[in-house]
Amino acid sequence: MSVYSGDFGNLEVKGNIQFAIDYVDSLKELHVFVAQCKDLAAADVKKQRSDPYVKTYLLPDKGKMGKKKTVVVKKTLNPVYNEILRYKVEKQILKTQKLNLSVWHRDTFKRNSFLGEVELDLEAWDWDNKQNKQLRWYPLKRKTAPVALEAENRGEMKLALQYVPEPTPGKKLPTTGEVHIWVKECLDLPPLRGSHLNSFVKCTILPDTSRKSRQKTRAVGKTTNPIFNHTMVYDGFRPEDLMEACVELTVWDHYKLTNQFLGGLRIGFGTGKSYGTEVDWMDSTSEEVALWEKMVNSPNTWIEATLPLRMLLIAKISK
Repeated sequence: MSVYSGDFGNLEVKGNIQFAIDYVDSLKELHVFVAQCKDLAAADVKKQRSDPYVKTYLLPDKGKMGKKKTVVVKKTLNPVYNEILRYKVEKQILKTQKLNLSVWHRDTFKRNSFLGEVELDLEAWDWDNKQNKQLRWYPLKRKTAPVALEAENRGEMKLALQYVPEPTPGKKLPTTGEVHIWVKECLDLPPLRGSHLNSFVKCTILPDTSRKSRQKTRAVGKTTNPIFNHTMVYDGFRPEDLMEACVELTVWDHYKLTNQFLGGLRIGFGTGKSYGTEVDWMDSTSEEVALWEKMVNSPNTWIEATLPLRMLLIAKISK
């Protein structure tokens, strides 16, 4: 199995990518600054253009860190991104890893075609050398040996969140509010049974694992790109509850009498604690935290994101 789901080897590999990497000790984060590419291969030969984006992995990927991606820049062979992709990772662990950057064309049917890659071995990387923090051009290369990572590529979920404060009669400041979760669609779910997936999304607002906290979408069959367009509403949120709660969204394949876990998200502040107690489910990634922060800071506004699904240790469900 290859690390990539996509069209591999149909296009020539040419051109260069400009990026820089830095380790931010205070945040314990690896920052990959993806600047631009130039002279990429043209997926559309007639019009001499592609719709490229850049994808990064830390290899050997352990699932939780997952892949990171830039936006897709349309109709160009010289895309400019200027995006920082962040990995929460201890510096010691980086010495055992490689950074893989690959460039892909994404067509209107959301199919991906490989345009080239660069791999950096971080084992001997000198993080203190200022030269190593500068932007550099790297030639894109063909894929060599495929890496067995397909199992870790769990697809993505497109969703939007909104916090709606409810004003109490006679009081200017709202005391409670509602969290609205709009599950739009999933993209590139792992094809466990070919494209015969029959997937649905479950939602729980942790720390409440009772039945009343659980909601789910309908199941959508025969596709790895299911469109749900389902909104879930949870009420009774005080502003302080937003600091302590976490939205757990999990995607499942329903087959015969069993449900198989495909991947999930945990959207909250990722503090590791809830109401003063240390909990393992408050483990949001930086992208998940960013979505929750934007929602909390922009009441009555839909905040949209497309987030990579990941492996979760599911919180125990109480009856």
